[in-house]
Amino acid sequence: MASTAYARGSKPPAGPGERRQPRLAKELSRIEPKKLGIGLVAGCCLALLTYISFARLFAIYSPVFESTSMVMKNAPPASTAVPSMEEAVPVQKKIEVEGGEDLAGGATEPKEPGFPEETKIEEKEEEIPAETKSTQKEETAVTKPDGGDKTEEAKAKITCDENAVDEGFPYARPSVCELTGDVRVSPKEKTMFFVNPSGAGPLDDNGEKKIRPYARKDTFLLPGVVEVTIKSVASPVSAPACARRHDVPAVVFSTAGYTDNFFHDNTDVMIPLFLSTAHFAGEVQLLITNYKPWWVAKFAPLLKKLSNYEVINFEKEEEVHCFPGGQLGLYRDRDLIIGPHPTRNPRNLTMVDYNRFLRRAFGLPRDAPAVLGEKMAVRPKMLMIERKGTRKLLNLRAVQALCEELGFEVTVAEAGADVRAFAETVNAADVLLAVHGAGLTNQIFLPTGAVLVQIVPWGKMDWMATNFYGQPARDMQLRYVEYYVSEEETTLKDKYSRDHYVFKNPMQIHAGGWPALAEIVMKQDVMVNVTRFKPFLLKALDQLQD
Repeated sequence: MASTAYARGSKPPAGPGERRQPRLAKELSRIEPKKLGIGLVAGCCLALLTYISFARLFAIYSPVFESTSMVMKNAPPASTAVPSMEEAVPVQKKIEVEGGEDLAGGATEPKEPGFPEETKIEEKEEEIPAETKSTQKEETAVTKPDGGDKTEEAKAKITCDENAVDEGFPYARPSVCELTGDVRVSPKEKTMFFVNPSGAGPLDDNGEKKIRPYARKDTFLLPGVVEVTIKSVASPVSAPACARRHDVPAVVFSTAGYTDNFFHDNTDVMIPLFLSTAHFAGEVQLLITNYKPWWVAKFAPLLKKLSNYEVINFEKEEEVHCFPGGQLGLYRDRDLIIGPHPTRNPRNLTMVDYNRFLRRAFGLPRDAPAVLGEKMAVRPKMLMIERKGTRKLLNLRAVQALCEELGFEVTVAEAGADVRAFAETVNAADVLLAVHGAGLTNQIFLPTGAVLVQIVPWGKMDWMATNFYGQPARDMQLRYVEYYVSEEETTLKDKYSRDHYVFKNPMQIHAGGWPALAEIVMKQDVMVNVTRFKPFLLKALDQLQD
């Protein structure tokens, strides 16, 4: 008979006709009915007691289960990186750390993992991951400017650059203040309200700082510059309500002073504005005091390159504008010069950077001049700037003829009001020639490596010639040639005798200050000796052959 395999632990089935009694039934049949009844009653009682005990335990620990459920419900999804307990910091502690100096390198004392007590669970409900805390702080500052909490105090910061006279530079630079935090500009009140709970900063006893935001501290012109006040307030409640909110910082400056002179347009406004705002890459709002519509239109391509937003007329604006930071006044260096400086120029911008900025803003094509080589394959282009007022070059046509004889292709033009059009004319030149004056400022449009030729009038003008145009040309990586006229080449010889201090001791003119210079030196005309001038033109040619 073939054997049959069964599963391990199983028993063979009962044989035919055999009825097997269940084991439990067999055991119960051995118990007496009376004892069986007593056992059933005892079992029911035990079950009832067990149920009551579990009910009481559930009532006690139900809050624990609910709290744990809420924590799990509010946890980030699986795709979000969940910080460890060491990274989680209570809201209030994080604000306190950010509110002062980071003395401990930003580290916080680690917490023990787990929730051994109910109080630990409640603390967990209030915790926010450290990496999302800074974002929440920013949002609070933007969307709830009138709330007022320690976040405002943590963000509030004011620094002011109080510049004195540089050695060798006769102008004191005006004050410039930078604000970080809740800044509310009220043009009607000529005030920048600064939410500054600590009250700290370079402020007077009234918590104020007054600045005339024009980037040349000239006692003659500053009274005509609108004065703007920075006013520190303890909380947002003390500041005017926001009518318009901006997500970018504000820069407030003036176009008063000597603007409409192309030299001062650049030295007192555009270069300081570039130095102060280029790093924002357009994300900055400009507000102009002493607003001149024609000036804004004249330099619109440059203003639009520095800011992605329409300029605000400070005098006509009625609403309160709110910003996450701001600056009152502009940083400046010397005239047409940008040098390294930890405060004024921490990003080490140069005049070459300014040149490139201008080329991009005006769409100027040439970055380099023509290279002549040993044999001139092309005629180098020269632009001669003609002056119609003072310091005219009386024999301009004779000088033009000499330049053409030497191989230059000469264009004679007067700098006009259309900045872009004249910038294109200058950028097309390899050599720029002019008598000392604002017209030489147009060197900023020359291609890098071009040549600047300055004709310096009589009157011991060395310092002004070098600092206003000569050194800037070198800083712009231009080649520079200067020609000083003799007493025979100035019209001053027709007005003063050769024994006059104008010729004997020209420095005496300078002793009389700017009025004397303006009356004597700046009003002369010149007539260069073409024979004496020729070697200087040849030098300009030689420099283009390098």
